[in-house]
Amino acid sequence: MTNVLVCGRFYVYKLPRAVGGRSEEEGLEYLLLEKGSEAWAKGSVNINHTNGAVGRTVGQLYTCCTAHPPPPLSPGVVVLDKEQGFWLVHSTPHFPPPQQAGNYSYPDTGLTNGQSFLCVTYPLERFHTIGEQLHINQPHVYDCHVPEALASLVPSLSTLSPPPLTPVSNRSVVLNSSEGTAFISFAKGAAFNNDLYHSWVARELHCPLLVQFWVRSTGVLPSDCSEGVTVLNIQLLSPGPSPSFNNTVDHSKWAVSPEGAQAGGGWVCVGDINRNHAEERRGGGTVCLQDPLVWKAYRSAALQCQDCEGRTTTC
Repeated sequence: MTNVLVCGRFYVYKLPRAVGGRSEEEGLEYLLLEKGSEAWAKGSVNINHTNGAVGRTVGQLYTCCTAHPPPPLSPGVVVLDKEQGFWLVHSTPHFPPPQQAGNYSYPDTGLTNGQSFLCVTYPLERFHTIGEQLHINQPHVYDCHVPEALASLVPSLSTLSPPPLTPVSNRSVVLNSSEGTAFISFAKGAAFNNDLYHSWVARELHCPLLVQFWVRSTGVLPSDCSEGVTVLNIQLLSPGPSPSFNNTVDHSKWAVSPEGAQAGGGWVCVGDINRNHAEERRGGGTVCLQDPLVWKAYRSAALQCQDCEGRTTTC
């Protein structure tokens, strides 16, 4: 692919259907956090619009990994040319639809609940490493086209379909974006067989985490303060100017440290994995960034959490 439209860096929080303005827009409104933004801002158009932050990028479909059908699952989109590209990490089921480039749409399956998106532009040389991370995730790839000219430059992406078998259970790597920002990618396969956040991410980042994930599933893991590591489940949220809502209507998947960088935290992670027993044995991961403005936006969104005794408390 040539002349890829870069996304730079943005975070999108698609609001639940019950949270928003006019009824015809419920489930389509989103909040946007771009590089340098002081806080969440309402998207100028709905998430199903081709001129929105997500629509402008996904219209250039290159390869996508989906949560349905079957697990293991690792939602994401990769689009690139011979110089650079972007990796979009998200939580939306059946997204994006397997269509030709430019035919962007947003699925009904993503309307009711909150969803999360992280898009980052990387130089071409980073995409072999990104492909290796996706190999560890053992994704189900449903739409993939790698031109011969790119296949030799990013061989790890060209071998994503059919799903690869990998002996690596988990790996974290630093990915420097085209703007020089250092992200940390955490990727785990089914062999990891443990909770992503408590057993790994919180320990590697050396800080507690507040985690938002889909709780309307079986085998949900409670908040965990064992082994000197604290991971609390978020229960009530209010990102940006939106009204508050419960985690039962939020399918987004992200984590934030309770304290800022001066106290050893300041981290935000956006990914594709939940805290439940079944997903301990599933591939997936998260991408983390230590940035004061991004941290402030996500930290202020976490209002109430479940403590390690199962009680509701202020996060």
